[in-house]
Amino acid sequence: MSKQPLQLILGSSSASRHAVLKKLGVPFITIAPDIDESVLLEETPEIHVTRLSVEKAQRVSQMIQQNPQQYELDLAKPYWIIGSDQVAFLNGHPVSKPENHEDAIAQLLESSGKAITFYTGLCLLNANNGSYQTSVDTTTTYYRPFTLAQINAYLAQEKPYQCAGSLKSEGLGIALIEKIDSKDPNTLIGLPLIDLCSLMQKVGIDLLK
Repeated sequence: MSKQPLQLILGSSSASRHAVLKKLGVPFITIAPDIDESVLLEETPEIHVTRLSVEKAQRVSQMIQQNPQQYELDLAKPYWIIGSDQVAFLNGHPVSKPENHEDAIAQLLESSGKAITFYTGLCLLNANNGSYQTSVDTTTTYYRPFTLAQINAYLAQEKPYQCAGSLKSEGLGIALIEKIDSKDPNTLIGLPLIDLCSLMQKVGIDLLK
C-alpha cells in the first residue's frame, strides 16, 4: 500500500494546518467540511475533539462521493482523509476564538500568568471502506504575566482573531508564553504530526519508503 502514490486529503480550511501538513513533504489536497461544531451536553474535551475530527473527515468523504469529478482523485485506489479539531480550556472552562478586538483583550487579560490546556483531536479515515483511526494530544501553555500595553502591541501586529484564546504561538504570541508542555510542537498550531505518522503506520502507510 505504501508504495502506491499516496492520495491524501486534509479536511480543513485552516491555513495553519495546511502549513503543518506540508512539513511531511507529501502531496495532498484540501477540502473544507461544513459541520456544526457545537459542544454537546456533558461532552468532555477529549470526546468533543474526537467526535468533530471524525465528523469532519466523514463529511469530506461524503462531499467527494457526491461530486467526484470536482476532485483530482482516483477513487478506485486507496485515499485517506485527515480530520482534526481543537478546543482550549482555562480554569476548567472552554476558551473560544475571540469575536473581536475587545474580546481578544479580555481573553488575554484573563490568561495572564495562567495556563491554558489545548485538546487536539485527529482522525485518519480510510475513505474506501469508512474505517478510521483517532487520537487526542494535549498541550498545556503557560502564559507569562503581561500588561495591557503588551497585549495591545501583540494584537496590533499579529491580529490572532482566528485563534482560540487569541494565541498565535508560531508568531509573536511566543513572547507571551513562559513554557509549553507538549510532545509535539505542531499540535498547538492545530495538527499533531507525531500522532498522524503513528496512525499512518498503523494502516500501513510508511512515509519513509
